[in-house]
Formats: sequence, C-alpha cells, structure tokens
Amino acid sequence: MSNKEQFTSDMQSGYAFSGPSIQLGGAMIDGECQANSIVSLPLKTMNRHGLIAGATGTGKTKTLQVLAEQLSLQGVPSLLMDIKGDLSGIAAMGETNDHITSRHDKIGIPFVADGSPVELLTLTKGGSGARLRATVTEFGPVLFSKILELNDTQSGILSMIFKYCDDNELPLVDLKDIRKVLNYVTTDGKEAITAEYGAISSASVGTISRKIVELEQQGADSFFGERSFDPEDLLHIDEDGKGQISVLRVTDMQDKPKLFSTFMLQMLAEIYATFPEQGDAEKPKLVLFIDEAHLVFEEASKALLSQIEQICKLIRSKGVGIYFVTQNPTDIPEAVLGQLGLKIQHALRAFTAKDRKSIKLAAQNYPSSDYYDVEELITGMGIGEALVTGLSEKGTPTPLVHTYLRAPQSRMGVLSDGELKELVSRSKLATKYNEEIDSESAYELLSAKLEDAAEKEEAAEAEAPAAKAAPAKKEKEEEGMLASLSKNTAVRQVGRTAAREITRGLLGVLGVRTTSRRRSRKRSGWF
Repeated sequence: MSNKEQFTSDMQSGYAFSGPSIQLGGAMIDGECQANSIVSLPLKTMNRHGLIAGATGTGKTKTLQVLAEQLSLQGVPSLLMDIKGDLSGIAAMGETNDHITSRHDKIGIPFVADGSPVELLTLTKGGSGARLRATVTEFGPVLFSKILELNDTQSGILSMIFKYCDDNELPLVDLKDIRKVLNYVTTDGKEAITAEYGAISSASVGTISRKIVELEQQGADSFFGERSFDPEDLLHIDEDGKGQISVLRVTDMQDKPKLFSTFMLQMLAEIYATFPEQGDAEKPKLVLFIDEAHLVFEEASKALLSQIEQICKLIRSKGVGIYFVTQNPTDIPEAVLGQLGLKIQHALRAFTAKDRKSIKLAAQNYPSSDYYDVEELITGMGIGEALVTGLSEKGTPTPLVHTYLRAPQSRMGVLSDGELKELVSRSKLATKYNEEIDSESAYELLSAKLEDAAEKEEAAEAEAPAAKAAPAKKEKEEEGMLASLSKNTAVRQVGRTAAREITRGLLGVLGVRTTSRRRSRKRSGWF
C-alpha cells in the first residue's frame, strides 16, 4: 500500500462517525486534496470547546462562519462575538464562483448557497440589534469589583454595599443606583449603617465612586439597566429547524478589553447558572464563538483567569461549547488550552525570531504525525487550509490532518446599512429589549426616603412653638428604614425573595439570576 493510500485509509477510519456530524473539508497530503477523504466533526463532542488560530488573512473568520452555519443546519444555535464587524453576512445567501466550485469539486462536497437565521445583538444604545443588558445586582459584587479594578479593601466595602441593599430591598439596577447608595452610606445613612455593618472609609467609598464615573465614560452606563437579557433567547430554532445564530456586534470593545472580558465572564457564568444539566447529549445546546479572544485574557487578573478556567470546566455539562478565535494559540492561557477538544490551526507567519519561537511552541500543541512536519506545515499552508484535530464520539483524539476547508454557504461579505436595518426591524428580540425602562429602584427609593425625612424635619420645626404650650403627646417610635420601605407596593413585589449571602462567588452571585430577572420583569410589568 502506498503512502497516499495508507493516508486515505487512516483519515477515512479516523473521521468516520456513526452519529450526526459536520463536514469541514477534505484531507490533504503533499499539497493535494484526496478524494473521498472528508474531515468531519461529530456533533456529540462540539461541547468540548475549541480553538481556531492563525495569522491575519488566513481564513479564521470564514472557518468560524462555516462552523456556525453548519451547526445551524443541524439545529444548534450559536452566539458569535463580532469584534471586527465582518460576520453579519452570515444572514444572507452566498454566491458561487469558479474558485468555490473548484474547491468543492476537489473536496467532494457540493456547494449549496444558503443563509442562516440571524439575530443581531449590541451592548450599546443606538447600536444595530437588540440591546444586551444586565442590572448591577445581577452582575454582583465580585465581577463588578473586577471591572472597577478595586483592591481587597474596596471590594469588601462593595460587598457590604450589596449586602445592605439586599437586606433593605433596594434594587441596584443601573449605575446611578449604586452611586446613590454610595453617597447615602457616607452621609445621611452613615450612622445607622455603621451601627449595623461597621465603619466605612469615606476615602475608599470616594475611590469606588470615581471608578464608577470612569466606567460611565467608557459607555458602560448603557449596558447596566433593564430589561435584562434572558439567555434562553439565544436558543431559538426557526420553523425550518435551523438553529438561531446570534451575532453580538462589539466593534467598539477593542479599546475596552477589561469591560469586554468581564462581560464575557458574566455571560458565561449566567448561562451556567440558568441552563439545566445536560451531560453528553447527541448535540450541544449552544455554542459560543469568541473572536479576537486575546481581548478576554490580555488584561485579566489571576483571579479572573482562574474563574474563566473554572467556567470552561463546568459549562460543558450544560451542553455549551466555547470556541476561541485568535491569532496564536499562545494567546490562550495553558490552563484553558489544555481543556480544548477541537483545534483548527491556520497558517502562521514567521517574520522575526520571536515569531519563529511562537510557531515552534504552537506546533507542540498538536499531536505528532507520520505524514506531516507540523512546524514546517504551519508556515506553508495557504488561505482556507488548516491543521485539524478533534475528538471522536468516544472522546479519543482524531488524527492530525491538513484540511482543505469548505467555503461558507452564506455571504462572505457584510450586510449593507439598509440590510442591517431591515434585519433589526423584523426582530422580535429588538422590540423586546430596546424598550427603555426606568423602574423604581435604589435611586428613587432613597431619594423618596430622604425627601420624606426632610419634610418631617420641617414639620417638626414648625410645630415646635405649639408643642411648648400644649402637653406633649406621646409619639410613635420612628420606623426603621426597612419597615418604611416595605410600605411601598413596588418594593413589596421586589422583596419577596430570600436574602442573598454577603460574599458571593462567581457562580453564587449569578445563581440568583433567575429570581432577580423574575423580580425585574414584575417591576417592568411584562408578565
């Protein structure tokens, strides 16, 4: 048997699966695509996470597009982080040409132009798509402290603030709520809070307040608020059985890596907290693609990296796969890289000694092969080619294979402004989430409390002369703040839940998301 015949036999046996799978492309050896050697990925292992790496212009985005649309055809929804703004075309039908026809003839897969059901999401007010928001309470003190880059002392004070708001049923919805509470605990409410929770440093509170102002200047005030996004809205299947592809356009996040990485962690933890256990099902429930993944990790603290690693380990059991798209595998921490089941390596370019060292390290992330010199091949692959290794249905590694990748069935360009507007106009999610809601929360409740106290003080001063002449009447003992607030009907609706713990871990704070969202919906009156 010749070397090519042996190669074909090994690839056919290594990529033959009994269950549903995705056809990724054709196997290559000596620069030629071998007929009848289709490289497939079993759906059953698509929740084992993965990596798509390669230099700029080698085809990473098109590979992401292929995976998302092929998952959609199998009824698996996905969420795409569109950092560069070039993924909207997945909603439109692609077009064939001689190059695409020739490519698919070599692979042995027919090309069928098609579009996918797409929902556009945005983090900013006025962006194209349904706004994705969360309340300050849902974010929790742990992640909120990391966004603000607080030290341990300041983080402890913020945890106490959240505890105080929990105890006194003061919903923290947006940034003006947390600023109002911070002001209150160092002024009118300082004496009562000190007696119950201990002394609070005004200097530390001032630092926290200034950092919140900085956060507002980054545009985060448009992210915090209602109505909160429900992760279940990512799981829609259309009438044709295609999984919804949600494209989160975050083109303005490149200069805000701290906000983007913390948002990503909050999203993952929220999904983990709300999705039921699924185990090893025949196909994943949801797949997330994080483009330009280095933005998630490059400024993350050790604590944040530890939490990302924890989420990657745990979220698989919820039927959720996470795929990182970046230029070099070394952009991903080793603790996360070691958990990935699928690796798709496009070409890397060596222009400097540092580049050559990076390529050598990248080559060591892949299994050895009798057919390839991995380090040499990584620098010699063309556009639309990649080294692929994944997991079989039994969880064993598939052979490393140089793959000639299929072309996306959808448009490889972006939608026009008119097409974007039309897509958003048809969106039920945009109608649902783009409504502005400013419900009664900590800001309004504390303002009303202070105003009521001021009116009582003025009335008491006005009645003081008459009180001297008449017998003093026994006055009722002034109600505490909790009792006073509980008379408010809206607060009673909000407050009929168990108090949260003072120190919330990553999963602990987001584990109460379902209850918190239910209270949010009651305030906004939409169920």
